[in-house]
Amino acid sequence: GHLIYDDAGREYIDGLAGLFVVQVGHGRQVLAEAAAPQARELAFMPLWSYAHEPAIDLAERLAHYAPGDLNRVFFTTGGGEAVESAWELAKQYFKLRGKPGKTKVISRAIAYHGTPQGALSITSIPGMKEPFEPLVPGSFRVPNTNQYRAPEGPEDPKAFGLWAAERIRGAIEFEGPDSVAAVFLEPVQNSGGCFPPPPGYFQRVREICDEYDVLLVSDEVICAFGRIGSMFACEDFGYVPDIITCAKGLTSGYSPIGAMIASEKLFEPFRHGDTTFYHGYTFGGHPVSAAVAMANLDIFEREGLNQHVKDNAPAFRATLEKLLDLPIVGDVRGEGYFYGIELVKDKATKETFSDEESEHLLRGYLSNALFDAGLYCRADDRGDPVIQLAPPLTIGQPEFDQNEQILRSVLTEGLNRL
Repeated sequence: GHLIYDDAGREYIDGLAGLFVVQVGHGRQVLAEAAAPQARELAFMPLWSYAHEPAIDLAERLAHYAPGDLNRVFFTTGGGEAVESAWELAKQYFKLRGKPGKTKVISRAIAYHGTPQGALSITSIPGMKEPFEPLVPGSFRVPNTNQYRAPEGPEDPKAFGLWAAERIRGAIEFEGPDSVAAVFLEPVQNSGGCFPPPPGYFQRVREICDEYDVLLVSDEVICAFGRIGSMFACEDFGYVPDIITCAKGLTSGYSPIGAMIASEKLFEPFRHGDTTFYHGYTFGGHPVSAAVAMANLDIFEREGLNQHVKDNAPAFRATLEKLLDLPIVGDVRGEGYFYGIELVKDKATKETFSDEESEHLLRGYLSNALFDAGLYCRADDRGDPVIQLAPPLTIGQPEFDQNEQILRSVLTEGLNRL
């Protein structure tokens, strides 16, 4: 279930679902049992030139879940590879359409999109990039949707959403529409602490991308498969992208797999058999992982996990918002079963902690104290200091209360230490 144990038998709440992964919880024997017969029948065959039944079945199922005409599935072994694949497909797509100059991508400040060289270039966290530079050129930044720290003027959520969307328009125009291939956005941005989209944001971004012939990539490596509610979070927020990248929750972590799901528009140049997408991974669409993914999605449907998240998400938010009475808690934000708690030095002014104070608070105290209190979660300072929670999708009010009580106790002690 939602519990994990260390080598001494101590019990912890898995408040992060491993790493935003274990949607259906730990110890699901049915998922282990799905792997063995597939390994006995067909342990491996690459998806190059030929296909095998497990990958065909999974691709068909993902296309069924995906919105609009996102019917073309390209398998990887993880999320960063899916992002890498999306940028490569975007570049080749525009070359085949006679627009070879459209190669650049736009992403948001503090956003994380993966560790391969291309995906790391799209990532917007300098400290994670510097050791590996020079990276792939051609990626540019726009502001994220951190409503808590919105600039003066568009404080109203809808106005802020339109302001943030128009920054994408500005970046496309500045770089030149003939040079920009794609915009990469998470439905709820992970790094920085769970920034949800303001009302109307994605609808305006979709219009801007259509106006300038730019692809909209919904990076749902974290947000897909019930984390926000629906199988794909773009449906929760009412937009249809050109590409979805996904991984993590597709198998609930029981076996590695990822996918890039593209629209029929993007498949069109490859439809006639006279050109090839020369890109792939040895273990992409691995038959054992595909079989596990199918069994995992069966659990979603059998137990109604998507509806469970939608029904219980308001209670999760309300329980965490009780922490706002603590002087150190500035903001509680997120959607579904994906929340960030921003910590502040001064609640009235929203003053944050210095780098040294943040290091002392997060790594010197909070990470260990929360773990010792029985809660595995993330204390992060990529951006302002936050605590992140993304539990298995199976939990409800009793576990919400446990999380809140542990956080309250540890944060109260943290105030005393500060």
